[in-house]
This record gives sequence, structure tokens and C-alpha cells, in this order.
Amino acid sequence: MYAEERQRVILERARAAGRVDVAALAAEFGLTYETVRRDLTALERHGVLRRVHGGAIPIERLGFEPGFATRDATLTAEKERIAKAALAEVPQEGAILLDAGSTTGRLAEQLPTDRELTVVTNSLTIAFTLSARPNITLMLLGGRLRGRTLATVDDWALQALHDTFVEVAFVGTNGVSAERGMTTPDSSEAMIKRASIRCARRTVLLADHTKVGNDHFARFGSLDEVDTFITDSGVDQRLVHDIEAAGPRVIVV
Repeated sequence: MYAEERQRVILERARAAGRVDVAALAAEFGLTYETVRRDLTALERHGVLRRVHGGAIPIERLGFEPGFATRDATLTAEKERIAKAALAEVPQEGAILLDAGSTTGRLAEQLPTDRELTVVTNSLTIAFTLSARPNITLMLLGGRLRGRTLATVDDWALQALHDTFVEVAFVGTNGVSAERGMTTPDSSEAMIKRASIRCARRTVLLADHTKVGNDHFARFGSLDEVDTFITDSGVDQRLVHDIEAAGPRVIVV
């Protein structure tokens, strides 16, 4: 078994059981303790596990939400591929919404320069990325700024979204599963994501494979509200089939 495949199995075990132990994994896979520790360290760098004494715990079980800089630095190649695939969903003109997130941020960087677009966003980083683009009319939602995600939330942002209509909402998520739909750790961000979906003609969900099969505290939508889901090739194909059965077209890149 390759290291990447083994790490995927370790992550699945951790999410199912709530933790994994170095000794048990070493015995199961016939590995040294040091090799298992390297696997756990690699998964921690990807932002999906937190190392603890003797093993590791999945971050969602701890209620842990990585900061924006941490998330932006993980799985960069996968996020770039997802963003490039999402360009096919950008209209020739009109209004789109870019939800706060590291993958939607990659899409903002790649938006075409030859189209006149109105971009609505609650992301401070996306706003900075697009602020100097002459072909973009930028609409930054106001509200309380969450330092962890650099996203605006709460009533000011919600009120603006209630009076907004866009062609496509590009939405990120911390977790997506056929059973729970789309989830995120923070209830205030869940409210903004929910309103973003409701103000759009179409919704495109962008999420790397570590989010798939994962559930968090606050649910903000069901999969039948998503038109297209774009993820990367690290995803478990069984989970892809389950998600497709729940409604959206799934694109794996």
C-alpha cells in the first residue's frame, strides 16, 4: 500500500472511531512507530488531524477550525485544479457570488480578464485580490469580520444578500456528505452560506477531497440545492456515487 493510500485509510479510521493510536496502526500495517508518526504528521500538515499523545484526533471531533492561512497553504495543487475546472461555470457576463474560502480564493485569482462581471463576496482576501481588476464590479458584504476566516458575517451581510440575485454562487464548505449535506463549524458563517445559496440561480460547490464524508456543527444546505460539485481526484469514489445520488453533478479533477 502506498503512503497516500495508507494515510487515507488512517484518516477514515480516525473519523469513524474518534481517534487513532500509533501502536495499533503500526501493528495493523506492519510498520515501525516512526513511519506511522510520519503519516500522522503528514495528515496534520494537511489540516485534517491533530496529533495528541500516542496518536491523533480528527480536527472536526475537537471542534477545531484552522485559520485561513493554514487552510490556504494546504492541498494547493488540488485547489488550483478545482478552481480551473470551476472557470467553466463562470458566465460570460452578469453577477456571481464568491463565498469566503481558500478554494474560492483560487477561483478569484483565475477569473477571466475579458468579461465584465459583478462579484459579490464576504471574503476580505477575495476583495483584495479583485480590487484592482477594471473588468470587475466588486460588491463587498459588510458585517462582523471573523478573524479566523477573514469573512464577514451576521445581520449586515444577511440583509444585503436578501436583496441580491446572482447567476452563480460559488460556495465552499468544511464538510459535505450525502447524509448531512453541507456543514461548517461556525453557525454565523452557516447563515451567510445558506443565504448565498438562496440568492443564486445556480450553486457550484467547491471542496477538496478531505471535506467529503466529513460533518461539522452547523448545517447550511442539502445536496439537492447544489447544481454542480467540483472536487479533486483524491476523493473516495464510493462517496462520489452517494453524493451524485443526492442530486448534484459531480466533477472530479
